[in-house]
Amino acid sequence: MALIQCGFYSEILSLSVSMNVIIPQALAMNAQGASRENGGSRLPVLYLLHGLSDDHSTWLRRTSIERYADERGVAVVMPEVHRSFYSDLGKHRRYWTFVSEELPSIAESLFPVARNRNGRFVAGLSMGGYGAFKLALRLPGRYAAAASLSGALDFAGIGAFMGDEALELFGDRPAAGSDNDLFALAERLAAGVGATAAAAAEDKACPALYQCCGTEDFLYGDNRRFRDHARRLGLPLTYEEGPGAHTWEYWDSHIRRVLDWLPLGPQEGEG
Repeated sequence: MALIQCGFYSEILSLSVSMNVIIPQALAMNAQGASRENGGSRLPVLYLLHGLSDDHSTWLRRTSIERYADERGVAVVMPEVHRSFYSDLGKHRRYWTFVSEELPSIAESLFPVARNRNGRFVAGLSMGGYGAFKLALRLPGRYAAAASLSGALDFAGIGAFMGDEALELFGDRPAAGSDNDLFALAERLAAGVGATAAAAAEDKACPALYQCCGTEDFLYGDNRRFRDHARRLGLPLTYEEGPGAHTWEYWDSHIRRVLDWLPLGPQEGEG
């Protein structure tokens, strides 16, 4: 197993940023050999997003994600986006554009990871769960599956726990019905209307969605509301709940469930 601590310059953000990348070493070497011989394969990749108070290192420090990824043969890319809510917040703070466009382009150019929808997945916890579902619903042609662990999924209620910071981040821009509103994005996708021009030009099929939340989590009510909304719309959602709070004990356990749920496999013919 290879762990790469990668610093690079983001043209979108106009600053140096970091990401940690886990690569199953033997599989990567086999993929490179196959690629040289016949245009072979790349590794399935999970873009794993952090929460509000975390950074690109926290999944590694607080869980056994490196071991879990090695056991399942999946590469994992963990970027740093600060407290951005995976959103464009103004000049030099375009974190949505960074994570949706620039990050995968750089990761795919530097590492032997999948470049097609079938081999590309996204997951995250809390703020990262919001980011994962936002990527899946706005850009359904990019990801085969997305998972939210204890996600902050009801954007309209984010201000309840962020307070004045929500105003600092988003100002007085209305959330309801916008590209930051997962409920609205789900409705648009279910209706077959892309949330953006880019999404409209791509496959509109909704990625498989996995959602879990502990019953003692302060975001439990938000998660049940999104679950009910997605089910009414007929989206392909797998939902699980059970005892647990907003803790790393819960997320360490459930990221394993996410990895078992993902349709992993080598990606043929990507050269």
